[in-house]
Amino acid sequence: MRWLRRNIVVIAGVLALGYLVLPNLVVLAFSFNKPKGRFNYTWNHFSTDAWQHPCGVADMCGSLTLSLRLAVYATLGATVLGTMTAFALARYRFRGRAATNLLIFLPMAMPEVVMGASLGTLFLNMRIRFGFWTILIAHIMFCMSFVVVAVKARIMSMDPRLEQAAQDLYATPAQTFLRITLPLAAPGIAAGALLSFALSFDDYIITSFNAGSTVTFPMFVWGSAQRGTPVQVNVIGTAMFAVAVLLVVAGQLVGGRRRGARS
Repeated sequence: MRWLRRNIVVIAGVLALGYLVLPNLVVLAFSFNKPKGRFNYTWNHFSTDAWQHPCGVADMCGSLTLSLRLAVYATLGATVLGTMTAFALARYRFRGRAATNLLIFLPMAMPEVVMGASLGTLFLNMRIRFGFWTILIAHIMFCMSFVVVAVKARIMSMDPRLEQAAQDLYATPAQTFLRITLPLAAPGIAAGALLSFALSFDDYIITSFNAGSTVTFPMFVWGSAQRGTPVQVNVIGTAMFAVAVLLVVAGQLVGGRRRGARS
């Protein structure tokens, strides 16, 4: 009982992590399945055909490439705009600052159906043709809020005396920003960028309202699920999960080395 009391938090954390990872393990297992029919829901027998031919399904890799392009562009746009907005909200006082803070949180609190329908109505009224650019504008809009929150939290925790010390040493404003402020804010910017990429790549609801005839990877998966999800979808999902895990592990290793070097 003493051992259980001392390690109850660790045990609960491991169980929660296992619960979160379990669906990914199921996806991994069924990526090596060869189903009898169209639906990959029942295990039949082991096969590596899907891994050998990940683009064996028509239009799947095209939609995947489109989603990756959208995620990269949306991440760049949201990170630049969100970082500048976060610095403005954290460092300066101006008329409408409170209203701006409220507007930043609205896309995070608003249901995606409402946002998607509102953007779709806006594009229709402006007679903008639905497609790649309307999806990109929508993704930048809702990803920007997450970047602002992540970067603003990092800026608020920074020690202003470091920038003051650089100014005392006759550093110009540009030198202070590039050598002091930006490196200190980099973890928050990186967190916002990674979150933006994941949200943009994964989004279905807002995209479906603003896509027109354009098909992204989540829309392809939803459409194929009605007819029978191909095993290659599990392959792509497993690969994306593996890349995410590798990025997190690499970030932890780099952070650990930096902390060790400082100490």
